[in-house]
Amino acid sequence: MTKLSVNINKIATIRNARGGVSPSVLDAAISCQRFGADGITIHPRPDERHITRKDVHDIKPIIITEYNIEGYPSVDFIKMVIDVKPEQVTLVPDGPNVITSCAGWDTIKFQGYLKDIITEFKENGIRTSIFVDPNLEMIEGAKLCGTDRIELYTEDYATQYSTNKEKAIFPYVLCAKKATELGLGINAGHDLSLENLAYFAKEIPNLAEVSIGHALISDALYLGLENTIQMYKRLL
Repeated sequence: MTKLSVNINKIATIRNARGGVSPSVLDAAISCQRFGADGITIHPRPDERHITRKDVHDIKPIIITEYNIEGYPSVDFIKMVIDVKPEQVTLVPDGPNVITSCAGWDTIKFQGYLKDIITEFKENGIRTSIFVDPNLEMIEGAKLCGTDRIELYTEDYATQYSTNKEKAIFPYVLCAKKATELGLGINAGHDLSLENLAYFAKEIPNLAEVSIGHALISDALYLGLENTIQMYKRLL
């Protein structure tokens, strides 16, 4: 079964809006795992507008599933991840002023850069994944970078799903098959939701993990966190 990693950034966003410690990202991570999440994802940014550096370290001891840290591989980020040693690091190409991830890596242009960083993480026993668009050339480039997995950037799929889901899924299926052929694990994320997740998971071969934050936390406001996580799990 495809694993569900819950991104808890939005919990930190609510906390930071008021200051203090409520709602607690630690309690959220514990609860998500207890309610059936297969992992916890965070995406710390340099301005700490949601997840802070302290959160990154504090969450590690309470992880009983898998810990996935996403982010742009700045020198500070690399050092932090190596210090914490999560099960997985997911590299994204967005800089410090980007609101949310909006594109995958150009794995041809940045091949040497990514290869050096990925080698360092793997030497420290951390599984690596890199964010990529559904483009066959980028999948082939990812293999040459030495990554363990790719994370398919699914915004295009989510945007087109309601009008033509067959057309929307087509490039993702091709890329998933290519990734499998090359020996790459397959993750996916961005704008996956209760509406579009089941079809994506059914059509994408060998989908190892989805990382979902904004939609899941938004649904939880109305449906409750435990119920929402179980609803997403059933779709997988």
